[in-house]
Amino acid sequence: MGRDLVDRYRERLHGVLSCYDRILVTGTLPQVCYAAGMTAFLKARGVRIFDYPRFAEPLRDAIRGRAQELATSAGIAIEHIAKAHIRKEDRPALRPSIGNF
Repeated sequence: MGRDLVDRYRERLHGVLSCYDRILVTGTLPQVCYAAGMTAFLKARGVRIFDYPRFAEPLRDAIRGRAQELATSAGIAIEHIAKAHIRKEDRPALRPSIGNF
């Protein structure tokens, strides 16, 4: 599909950069990779374990907001897929109406 896109917009492109579309980072954070560690991490910050969702909310919102800004500036719509039976890999990554190049 990548070549088709380049061919389609060849006259409007000045070059093509290639990169990974995903990066899988493996490893652990030893301090918080188990229940007691995460509990200690939160307790040290004065956060009860059941208040974790509220504690993480600002970071979640900041990440979501920045992703939306980048998508909007690139003319791309973000599609949230919350269904477990739908494979995200099966969804088209690019649509013909992707916006201005």
